[in-house]
Amino acid sequence: MSRRQKIRVAGIVVALALVVTLVAAVVLATSWVRRPFPTTSGEISIPGLSGPVEVLRDEQGVPHIYADTADDLAMAQGFVHAQDRFFEMDMRRHITAGRLSELVGEAGLEADRVTRTLGWRRVAEAELPLLEPQTRRLLQSYADGVNAYIDRHASPSSMAFEYVVLGQQFGGYRVDEWTPVDSLAWLKAMAWDLKGNYDNELLRARLDGRMTSSQIMELFPDHSFDARPPILSAEEWAPAPGRAGGSPVATDPELGDVKRVEAAFAEAQGALDTIPDLIGRGEGIGSNSWVVTGAKSSTGMPLMANDPHLGVGIPSIFYQVGLHCRTETPDCPLDVSGFSFAGLPGVIIGHNDDISWAFTNLGGDVTDFYLHRLEDETYLRDGARVPLEIRTETLRVAGGDDQTLTVRETVHGPLLSDVSPPVAEGGANARVEGREVRETYAVALAWTGLTPSATADAILGMNTASNFTEFRAAAEKFAVPAQNLLYADTEGNIGYQAPGLFPIRESAREGAPPGFWPAPGWDSTYDWTGFVPFRDLPWTYNPESEFIVAANQPVTESEQPFIAAEYDHGYRSTRVRDLIMAADALSPEDMREIQLDSENTFAPTLVHALLQIDTSDDPFTAQAQELLVDWDFTTPADSSPAGAAAAYYNAVWRNLLALLFNDELPRDLWVDGGAQHRTAVAELLRRPTSLWWDNKQTPGITEERDEILRQALQEARLELTRQLGKDPAGWDWGKLHALNFEHSVLGGEGIPAPIRWLVNRGPYGLPGGSSIVNANGWSANEGYGVDWAPAMRMVVDLADLDSSTWVNQTGQSGHAYHDHYGDQVEAWMANEQYPWLHSPEAVRANTSDTLTLVPGD
Repeated sequence: MSRRQKIRVAGIVVALALVVTLVAAVVLATSWVRRPFPTTSGEISIPGLSGPVEVLRDEQGVPHIYADTADDLAMAQGFVHAQDRFFEMDMRRHITAGRLSELVGEAGLEADRVTRTLGWRRVAEAELPLLEPQTRRLLQSYADGVNAYIDRHASPSSMAFEYVVLGQQFGGYRVDEWTPVDSLAWLKAMAWDLKGNYDNELLRARLDGRMTSSQIMELFPDHSFDARPPILSAEEWAPAPGRAGGSPVATDPELGDVKRVEAAFAEAQGALDTIPDLIGRGEGIGSNSWVVTGAKSSTGMPLMANDPHLGVGIPSIFYQVGLHCRTETPDCPLDVSGFSFAGLPGVIIGHNDDISWAFTNLGGDVTDFYLHRLEDETYLRDGARVPLEIRTETLRVAGGDDQTLTVRETVHGPLLSDVSPPVAEGGANARVEGREVRETYAVALAWTGLTPSATADAILGMNTASNFTEFRAAAEKFAVPAQNLLYADTEGNIGYQAPGLFPIRESAREGAPPGFWPAPGWDSTYDWTGFVPFRDLPWTYNPESEFIVAANQPVTESEQPFIAAEYDHGYRSTRVRDLIMAADALSPEDMREIQLDSENTFAPTLVHALLQIDTSDDPFTAQAQELLVDWDFTTPADSSPAGAAAAYYNAVWRNLLALLFNDELPRDLWVDGGAQHRTAVAELLRRPTSLWWDNKQTPGITEERDEILRQALQEARLELTRQLGKDPAGWDWGKLHALNFEHSVLGGEGIPAPIRWLVNRGPYGLPGGSSIVNANGWSANEGYGVDWAPAMRMVVDLADLDSSTWVNQTGQSGHAYHDHYGDQVEAWMANEQYPWLHSPEAVRANTSDTLTLVPGD
């Protein structure tokens, strides 16, 4: 499992190893594990409620909450979230506030320094007064509900088993009250993980000077719109004349000494890598969503499917919930159910009585890196020296001394290179042209998420919208993270909207789109000049095609307004389109079957090239190569002929990437094998003498395409023989491609086995893979293990909402060993979705536990 795929900060497991050794022998024999389990039946008094609230839980522990006021609903949601997930909520707010070291000690300091530098919580504090009064009231009511839960517990150890372990190490931890800003800061973390192209921008910056621009650009091929269509065709949406964000002026900036520039960007990369991933990052933040009209549906009304692809862990990222006003009024407008985030009121993805909506990450280019030239405490700006903005922060450390952090900012944002030690030869103090210089380089980050916005208003607006006009009005406030929003309603309509803050840039490097390369911070012509107005962003309503597929591919073929230059290359989206177009009418079951489609649509391109390689003089390799001859390109997790072929193909793919790219890249920049690299390899197969084919680790020998393909076939055969056995017919993709649900703090290798057994789940062999509809993704630079996957799956039936279905990745509970900690895993793997009941009659008929919350003193 990649370090960047877990919110566990490196070193926590080491710090805790001695502690858990002391408690491991007794933990299973005590009540500590079960002590925090929630009360789900009977009656509980909650101060601040205006009337009784019912919490009806089904067999999976999913609560449907019924109240007479919106404030009571929000308060009850806060209480219930805390019952099931409080440690997760507390951990998240410590991360987002840059206070992780207060919870886990010195192991959290690196992440805290970067998060404080970025100032997530400062932005959240600035957002709160910008929100509508109703949103602020609901945030406060939610906080009151969380605090009612906190007040009922005498100590942290009665709230979660994790506090028992942490308390043994540090002692004296006190749980702070929950505030509305804690909820808003979580939106900053979500936006951070779901932002656009900063990884690729940093990669290009670090390679610039190591190799030619043309070789770098072979890693970033153009999207083929003919082969893999965008979300909206030119007939469905086209920019109107005069739209904002026109073509930038092309320039060719001189950034300066190559070694010192690369060092500054490497420092920035090192800083960003310390930030814990809360929901995923990189290729692992894709999603599938599609909607069809009644003309394409067996029900005669729209059907909608969604499965967001995020990082994996336990508990699940999402929490299922229903929020129901007993009588809908302007003061109590909620009758909504779906997937929420513990720590935030409302429903993020789901449906109400009238509409349904789905999210996929848009991947907008909402970040830019600016290289700055510093001298003392100033930076160069249009020929003049401008003072840096400087503030000092204090970091509290559990079990240690306080630490001081100095944060420096430019007009473009905070200096990230300040919070990472030099990691490249030369560094900031390199000699330039044989002389010492006082000027140093630093990297600042401009990100739309650092602009205070009203995204929390948008969530409430979508929860209460009853038609597309109201839905778009809510979407206009959805500033970050930029998402593709799909829409359907019970009147038979479908739609799409691209919301978000997208910077307008007036300058770009010659031959590249805006924001593609880092910019010189000393030249103000590279500054953002505003944001694209919402009225200019792409949308459609009831397209003639009768369906919409949004799976992270480009929104439109148009470059105006500029939203992004880098999207997913569309292998998943095109496969879904093809399956929809091949069907006369799709049933809800058909929608669920599409979600499980495991065909690798890139594989035919590579397999064709691999089968051209003559291995007749190498029968050992030829035996494995034969698996690919009749392969149907599906990727089941078994040892069937397709499963064996999938295992070999993916091993060849991983070895090919290492031979083709990684010999020329620093270890931390090795490629992950996602959609971008599939398209790059497809292009390079047509360029057999490209410089990439030559292995730089074999000086004096110049390899070309066929030799590298041969080596990949051979290395994969040897690798799988060692891992899976000598007979290729018995190879099993599921044995390589397994998912382990690992607890963020107590699940790592440094923890004794009894504790890991208690909190972790797996391994589970899974079909599919990266750029496949059944997107159980893996990173070729790490191994074959699943490190991101669908965080949930849903199919909404707008003809009968009670016929909708859903499934979460693990379960509702964050309490290890609780019945609902991992009870949905098997169903999630098989996509055997549970009934998603919505009407009061259906919910009550399916209720297993009833808890009544009543007003108290």
